[in-house]
Amino acid sequence: MSVFSRVADIVNSNINAMLDKAQDPSKMIRLIIQEMEQTLVEVRTSAARGIADRKELLRKKEHYERDVAEWNRKAEVAVRKERDDLAKAALVEREKSSEVLDTIDKELVAVADMLDKMNQDIATLTHKLKDAKARQSSLLVRGKSAQARLNVRRQLSERNVDEAIVRFEQYERKIDDLEGEVESFDMGQKTLADEINDLEADEKLDAELTELKRKVAEKSNG
Repeated sequence: MSVFSRVADIVNSNINAMLDKAQDPSKMIRLIIQEMEQTLVEVRTSAARGIADRKELLRKKEHYERDVAEWNRKAEVAVRKERDDLAKAALVEREKSSEVLDTIDKELVAVADMLDKMNQDIATLTHKLKDAKARQSSLLVRGKSAQARLNVRRQLSERNVDEAIVRFEQYERKIDDLEGEVESFDMGQKTLADEINDLEADEKLDAELTELKRKVAEKSNG
């Protein structure tokens, strides 16, 4: 949700009626500024959570990077001891950790994008809040006029929530649910493509084992 959504709701839906009916227009303007300040606090809190998530992901990334290196080392030990079965199993574990690393990298990119957007939103809202406070005296004088209401709307509702994105995400979730239901009928069934993929995966492991043997042999000869 955009950081301007709550302010935009007030401005777009009832600011005119609120100012027309308010016995104290200055109080109403102060309430709008307070709403902006509260929104700023909330988005900064969300940004703090995002920063914490990024730190946690970075710690996980370091863990799995060490895990990949360790399984690679174990595979080399197994090869030196002529235990191909153990070396192959170690390569499988290394591949699992590598896949987790790829997932973590994608999550880090998503978190970075989110934090960049939040940073822009915070900067924009901070500027608008500072501007609103600086113009508060002028807004109080012109608060009961139609021109003043138009100016307030221009200041506070410059950006609105893109509801199309929300609808798209909801539709995307429905598609995920449908696909999940379809895939659930295929669970436990192994297709010809799956069996061939297993063979290809085994060939890949054999190739990696051969390459690892060659590297170990080169190290030994060296």
